[in-house]
Order: sequence, then structure tokens, then C-alpha cells
Amino acid sequence: MYITVTSLRLRKLTGFFKLTLFGMKISRQAMKQPGFVKLRNRGFGYLHYTLTAWESKEALKEFAHSGAHKDAMKQSKLLATEIRTHTYESDQFPRWNQAIEALNNEGKVMMFGER
Repeated sequence: MYITVTSLRLRKLTGFFKLTLFGMKISRQAMKQPGFVKLRNRGFGYLHYTLTAWESKEALKEFAHSGAHKDAMKQSKLLATEIRTHTYESDQFPRWNQAIEALNNEGKVMMFGER
């Protein structure tokens, strides 16, 4: 399966409310998406994480480029100062410490300047 771990560093703490709204819509989309396996979220303060598993790379791409997820990505510069993502293949859904370590060591980093 394909695992994607993402972190988002909020621009402002008040952005948590918008992040939560996006997160609920994205979670609903993911759970209905063909090829979806599992989803976990966690975070506190400025830093939030999402961990998802997909049956195939195609299912992951279809999800990422459609619906609520696509809409949220268009707003990411307004909500975040930094987003990290890492996707890799695995036979098991990872523990949080494993996923975050992989993200920090191998993740793609997108930085958004101050607004």
C-alpha cells in the first residue's frame, strides 16, 4: 500500500478552525474514495499531521487532485507557513513516530512566506 504523511504548520492559531473544517470535508472525501485504506490525524498548536494509506498510487493521486482536498490545497498558502509531505510504499500502516521520522528525513517541504 502507499502511505502519505503530511504536516502543516499554521500561520496563525486561529487558522485551526479553518483547518478543522477542511479536515472534516477531506476525511469524508477520503473515506468514500475507491482505494482508501486508513486515515489518522493529530496535532496541537501550530503543527498538525495527517497519515493516510491507499491501495494504489493511482487511488492516492485521484484523491489528492479532486474534491475537498483539491479545494483545500488552493487555500494552503493562506493557512500555512510550511507543508511537508512524504509518500512511500509499505506493507504496514506505520506508527506515528515512524511516520514523522520519515517525513522529517525524506519529506518534500513547501514554504510559504509571511503575509
